[in-house]
Amino acid sequence: MTGSLSRFSINQMTVKQLAMPELVDACLELGVPGVGLWREPVRTYGLEATAKLIRDAGLTVTTLCRGGFFTAIDAAERAKALDDNRRAVEEAATLGTEVLVLVSGGLPTGSKDLHGARERIADALAELGPYAEQHGVRLAIEPLHPMYASDRCVVSTLTQALDLAERFPAHQVGVTVDTYHIWWDDRAPAQIARAGASGRIHTFQLADWTTPLPEGVLNGRGQIGDGAIDMREWQGYVEAAGYTGAIEVELFNDALWARDGREVLAETAERFVAHTA
Repeated sequence: MTGSLSRFSINQMTVKQLAMPELVDACLELGVPGVGLWREPVRTYGLEATAKLIRDAGLTVTTLCRGGFFTAIDAAERAKALDDNRRAVEEAATLGTEVLVLVSGGLPTGSKDLHGARERIADALAELGPYAEQHGVRLAIEPLHPMYASDRCVVSTLTQALDLAERFPAHQVGVTVDTYHIWWDDRAPAQIARAGASGRIHTFQLADWTTPLPEGVLNGRGQIGDGAIDMREWQGYVEAAGYTGAIEVELFNDALWARDGREVLAETAERFVAHTA
């Protein structure tokens, strides 16, 4: 393989078929320096055990996914969500990552009030931001493509994400820039510049857009180079905005999950080199 993997991070979901020790071994074998972890497999392997495994291997945890789901109307549900997010912050700190990615939540059952849902996200961030700061963790609001607005994330654009984030200090709350979710938005490049100007690009993720989308649409993220997105173009935007951190590849894809995980990781590393600057 030619080219550099120095900024490459593999999000654990891309190769979720690999158990934690297998993922670490494969990263070491291929020279992959970073991993983005998910709370569920971390919990399965054990939080402290995962932290030690990653630390002993010399890998960097670039992000932890995920916190969020702040939009419930019921007070007890909201309190439960905040408690879970405090635990997520603590887990991120234990794992040694500075970034907790937030998927903010969809519309509560029976509700059609997008504005109210977004305000409840702001209310949650007001409580969670200072707690994250105390633990050395930054919150990264991830806007998701509008097709997820009803059930998963009422924050659909970088504009909306930044309008929320800018209510709080940048060292508490910023954004996730994910090509899959924003590539269609002609306002996104200017919003990336806006985010960079205030130091709010907390992580940058790649996934390609391929069609037709699968039933349920969730697992439709294409392998880099297989779809419509110019990865170098978006890398150029975030770097022009001052971002110099890891570039994480996060793919939800049933066809990739059905393959050998080490093979998928090797392919993803090759595609990263081929499609980034």
